[in-house]
Amino acid sequence: MTRPIDHLLQIMARLRDPERGCPWDREQDFASIAPYTIEEAYEVADAIERADMGSLKDELGDLLLQVVFHARMAEEEGHFAFDDVAAGIADKMVRRHPHVFGDVRIATVAAQNEAWEAHKAAERAQQSDGPQSVVDGVALALPALLRAAKISGRAARIGFDWPDARAVIPKIAEEIAELEAELDGDASAAALEEELGDLLFAAANLARKLEVEPETALRRATAKFERRFRQVETLAAKRGIGRDLDALEALWQEVKRIETKDHHGGTKGHKEMK
Repeated sequence: MTRPIDHLLQIMARLRDPERGCPWDREQDFASIAPYTIEEAYEVADAIERADMGSLKDELGDLLLQVVFHARMAEEEGHFAFDDVAAGIADKMVRRHPHVFGDVRIATVAAQNEAWEAHKAAERAQQSDGPQSVVDGVALALPALLRAAKISGRAARIGFDWPDARAVIPKIAEEIAELEAELDGDASAAALEEELGDLLFAAANLARKLEVEPETALRRATAKFERRFRQVETLAAKRGIGRDLDALEALWQEVKRIETKDHHGGTKGHKEMK
C-alpha cells in the first residue's frame, strides 16, 4: 500500500513534469514559491489561534506541500531530495536531544533551552570559517518584531541586557521623547523612521523580558481593535453618526465598557491602549 507521503511526492513529480505537468507548477522556482511557504506558515498559526482543528489539518497539509515543492525543485537540480530533508531533520533532533537519545541529564526546561542554543551555536561554528557572533543565524526574513526580540535575546547571552522588564520601560519613555523631539522640529522622513524603529525595538525588548511573544501580542491586539471597531461602525450606522471624532470616540469607550463588562462579569477590566 502506498503511503500518503509517497503519493504526495509522486503528485508533485507529475506536476513538475516538463512534458505532462502543470504549466504554472513547472514555471516556479525557489524564490517564487517562498512567499507561499511563508503564507502557509501564517495560516497554520491562524488555525491554531482559532483552535480550529479541521482547518489546522488542512493548513498543515498545505505547509507540507510547500516542503515537498521545494524538495522536488532541489532534486531536479541535483542538490537534495525529500528523503534527505527528512533524514537531516531526524538526525538534528537526535543530535540536539542527547538527554533523550543519549546519556546526558537535563533536569529543567531552562537547562534544555541553554543546551539547545549551545548545540545550535556549535553547528553554526562548524559551518562558518569567519568570525563568530552570538547574533549569527537569526533569519533576515523573520517578522521584524520577532527578529528584534531574537537579536536582543542573543545579545543578552553575553550580559548585554536590562536586569528585568521594568528596567526597559524608561528606555521606551526615552525613545518616545526622542520621537517627540523630532516631531517638534523639522524632522525628515528618515529621522522619524529611525526614531520609530528605535521605539519598536525597545518594545520588542520589553516583550522579551516579559516572556511575551511580540508577534502574538500584536496580532491579538490588532484582532481586538478590529473587533471593537466593527462594533463602533455598527453603532455609528444605527445612530447616524458620521465623521465626528468625539462621537466616534464616545462609541469606542461604550464598546469597551460593554465588552469589559461581558468579559469580566461586571468587574473593572485592566487599562488598555486605545
